[in-house]
Amino acid sequence: MNIDSSTYTFTQKGTTGRNALIVGVIFLIVSAAGYFMNSAEFFQSYLIAYIFWLTFALGGLFYTLVNNLFGSEWNIVMRRLNEAAMYSFPLLAILFIPILFGMHDLYHWTHHEVVAEDPVLSAKAGYLNITFFIIRAVIYFSIWFLLSRILYKMSLKQDKEPHDDIILNMRRFSAPGMILFALSMTFASFDWLMSLDPHWFSTIYGLYIFAGSFLAILSFIVLVSINLRDKGILTSEITVEHYHDLGKLLFAFLIFWGYMGFSQYFLIWYANIPEETVYYLERWEHGWNVITMLLVVGHFTLPFLLLLIRASKRRLSLMKSIAIWIILMHAFDIFWLVKPNFSEGLTFSWMEATLILGIGGLFVWNFWNNITSHPVLPVGERRLKASLNFKNN
Repeated sequence: MNIDSSTYTFTQKGTTGRNALIVGVIFLIVSAAGYFMNSAEFFQSYLIAYIFWLTFALGGLFYTLVNNLFGSEWNIVMRRLNEAAMYSFPLLAILFIPILFGMHDLYHWTHHEVVAEDPVLSAKAGYLNITFFIIRAVIYFSIWFLLSRILYKMSLKQDKEPHDDIILNMRRFSAPGMILFALSMTFASFDWLMSLDPHWFSTIYGLYIFAGSFLAILSFIVLVSINLRDKGILTSEITVEHYHDLGKLLFAFLIFWGYMGFSQYFLIWYANIPEETVYYLERWEHGWNVITMLLVVGHFTLPFLLLLIRASKRRLSLMKSIAIWIILMHAFDIFWLVKPNFSEGLTFSWMEATLILGIGGLFVWNFWNNITSHPVLPVGERRLKASLNFKNN
């Protein structure tokens, strides 16, 4: 794997993308065998794996939108990494199809006889029905695809036509794009996750999913950029100063994720309404307290204490370990959101691991193709030099 230092384009793509595709296909085939053994468990595991990887693309889209709006210079050198992650929605739209086939196994509001006997579900039938569910999914993916495609095309166009007008156009497009993103992501989290238990609801559920998504993409960017550095790519372009600021962002949104999670829990605990508290009761009894405490300690407390120290954000080996750990905890978080809706006791399925690897292999393959097909730095961006020379105050 080589890169042209003058144009920052890959002269050799290496084997990363090919290997990821092979791994993805193999594990998806293995997982398909699990469908014939237990179709309900297959769809549950598929939803966990799918949402896990979807959050990386959503986090990448948000990161691109917010960078365009604020015009920050320090992270321009990493722009192509989050752009490559966000430009995965065509693939993810295709991978969403199995969820449509598994709706009856995942969402009990799709069963007409259940809805007819349940006054709560009957009242929500105008929103929670199969036809409207599919229509909304098409709308969500259309918004995400159009936002990511237009922004990515603008960014690539800037490489050949380095005009300030493109920067202004990206900012103007990102303003309404941020509103569309916020609404679509919030309602998608309601549809695909919260409606697994249609009797329970939370008004900040979308913010909780958003916070986890942004943590995931930040950790992913740290991991990818350090791995590129280990291969001799972007060693002097992405410096310790940039990793330091990435660590600051990780620290800030780690607190935000914890705040959203605690706020949701505290308000429900304080109100003490049975139909609301049952959500956390299900995630505490029958062994689920292990995962709940793992998230409290592993997803928040441990990385919080590590990132609190300035030196840890400037030590790349430690930053890499923290990024891997947060991604692992993010997987447990998605598992914690989905699995208790189907299993009274804490249980794991081998398909959860194989499907995360299977879908992940395709996601990484798509990401790698995006990265290696275009300049890995936005070479036409006039603020690139300032980003390359960035120093923390």
